[in-house]
This record gives sequence, structure tokens and C-alpha cells, in this order.
Amino acid sequence: MLAGKRILLIIAGGIAAYKSLDLIRRLMDRGVTVRCILTKAGAEFVTPLSVSALSGEKVYQDLFDLTDEADMGHIRLSREADLVVVAPATADLMAKMAGGHANDLASTALLATDKPVLIAPAMNVEMWGHPATQRNAATLAADGITLVGPAAGDLACGEVGQGRMVEVPDLIAAIEERLGRTIKDLPLAGKKALVTSGPTREAIDPVRYLSNHSSGKQGHAIAAALAAAGAETTLVTGPTSEPDPLGVSVVNIESAREMLAACEAALPCDIAICAAAVADWRIAEEAGSKMKKNGGSPPSLAMVENPDILATLSQASKNRPALVVGFAAETNDLIDNATKKRARKQCDWIVANDVSSGTGTFGGDENTVHLLTDEGVEDWPRSSKAAVASQLTARIAAKLAGTDA
Repeated sequence: MLAGKRILLIIAGGIAAYKSLDLIRRLMDRGVTVRCILTKAGAEFVTPLSVSALSGEKVYQDLFDLTDEADMGHIRLSREADLVVVAPATADLMAKMAGGHANDLASTALLATDKPVLIAPAMNVEMWGHPATQRNAATLAADGITLVGPAAGDLACGEVGQGRMVEVPDLIAAIEERLGRTIKDLPLAGKKALVTSGPTREAIDPVRYLSNHSSGKQGHAIAAALAAAGAETTLVTGPTSEPDPLGVSVVNIESAREMLAACEAALPCDIAICAAAVADWRIAEEAGSKMKKNGGSPPSLAMVENPDILATLSQASKNRPALVVGFAAETNDLIDNATKKRARKQCDWIVANDVSSGTGTFGGDENTVHLLTDEGVEDWPRSSKAAVASQLTARIAAKLAGTDA
């Protein structure tokens, strides 16, 4: 299965780096061409000479090697492989990957690649269990990166627990599975998805607008998770500082009316998830120039109701998505208000979350949600927004496959 394949192996720091030498040998035995990037920390455990001798290729270490960078070597390395493997993957490199950092050759190649990525984490048990590492792992999984391990057992530091890099035969099996997987094998392959995210801005005059505190983190995470599951995904988003998710078609808008038009243009689709915090009202008439203080009373701003995007999609007589999911951001009576909203909008599911002061939901990295369906209310534990996105995507895939319990 692996004969003729090309793998870019990134070897990071840690005692588990010795396993990478065995991995290279076994991959070569299977007819794989292996190129290696050795990080500075990785070179403290295995030498460039040993890696080069086994792979039969030059070992790449320095981002600013002028000979290689004359033809953008970091991009060439990341694009010429069929699969990028990081083994071992340290907590530090995982954090760089999750944050999109690119300050050395390994992280730059990972950010520049358009190929699938598989990582084998290896670290101390407490480092693996730390909330930051778990958030990063969930983010990477939502981005479509395959995580293999870590395994539990005796660690090099003398402690016992989860943190060991998986054994080489298990890693090779995972590589074979990942290279053998195509888009048609993914759970949402062939499906089209529409996601709304972020806030809207409703202009008062050319300078001022009405908006809210939505960061777009949850909506963007959902779009990334759907795309990773194989769905052809369109993300319609208001202004946010979130990066565009990989593999997603992004439409940037400002107002609720622009968001509705973009959503209607994305139809027909199989799945619609309205995670955006859309302004309920807008100014009836936007001022043509900046409104000035005149020493008198503040201006009276007449307002009109914005179009209801969730209700429009849910109640469409033509091109209604098979599954319409809304979000209910509430500050009180969470389940009661969400239940009423689901009935009023006629959507299939509602994801309810508490956005009141002190919850940290708006702008934060974590969320506590409750899924309301025909079967009742599910209370999901507090977790990262990436993990919420992954769990919601899994539920959607099961629902559309007819296996939802």
C-alpha cells in the first residue's frame, strides 16, 4: 500500500525521537521515499547523520538555509509529499500548529502544506493532560489533522500514564490508513454545508454602527470541523479576527441583510448552521454623514427589524436544507427560551449556550452548550469550542446517515 508514496517526517524533541529512526527504516522497507525535517530540539536526541544515513536524503534543519530557500524550500518540502508526519509531536510544536505560528522550518512547513498531516504526540503525562494541550489537540483535530496516541505506560521521566509515543508498527498502520483514506470515505463526503459566524454590524452613520461581542470562534470552529469531515462548506461571517478555516469557502459580510443574501446564494445545501450573532434591529435610515453633537438632546434613532436568517432558512418552501441548526445565546432561562426559539423558528435543532456576564462564552475558547432536538435536551460538558464543533459535526453525520441515537 505504501510503495511509491512520499512522506515528509518531522522529528521534534523528546526521547521518543529514537523511534523515528526505526520508523524511517520500516517505511523505506515498504518502498516509501522519506524526507526529514529535524528540529533543533530533535537534534539533541538523534543526529542529522543517523537520520540522513537511514533515509538516504539530506536532512533539513534551518529555515534560513539560503541554498534551499532560493527556491522556497520550505514550501517545496511541504507540497511534494503525499503525507506529512510529525513523530514525535511535542507539546510545544502542537501549540505552534494550533496557533498558526511559523518561526522555524518545521512549523513553517506545517503551515504551508496543502497535504494531510498526521501527528504522534509524546510528552509527560501532566503535559498531555494540561487544559492548554487538550485545547490544542482538539483544535488540530477540528482542523483535520490526524492524532495517533499518545499511549499509556512507563514514561522516560519515570512517571506512568498517557504520554508515550505509539509504537512504530501502530504508527505505520495509522499512516497506511490515512494515505488510503480519500474524501469519499469521510462521514460528510458529498454533503454541502452552510455556516454563519461572528457578529453583524448595522451602520448608524459612516462612522458608527450597532454590533455585539461575538468573536466568531464557535462558528469558525464548526465550519472547520464540517470541512474536515468531508463537507463542501461555505462560511458566511461578519467581522472577526478569526483566521479563515482550512478548506472552507469564506464569504465576508457586514450587515444582517448582506448575511441573508449570502446564505440564500449558498443554497441549496444539506446542512445549515446559524451560529452568527445577528443583530435583531437596524437603524431605519443610515445617516449619510457623521452625526454631530449640537449641544442639545441626543438624536432619536428609529429602528426596524432585521430579516430573520434562521427562520428564513428553516421555513423555506424551496431549497430548505435537510438539517437546520440554530444557536440560542441567552442570559437567563436558557432552556425555556431556547425551546421557544426552536418552535418559533421551526429549525430542527437548537444549540443553547449561556452568554451572560462571567461565563466567558463571548470571546472565550470554551463553551457549555445544550443540544435541543425532537428527542429532548442534551447537556454537554464544558469543553473547548473546537471540541464542541467536533461533537456537533459527529452528531450531524450520524443524523444524516440515519444512525443518530
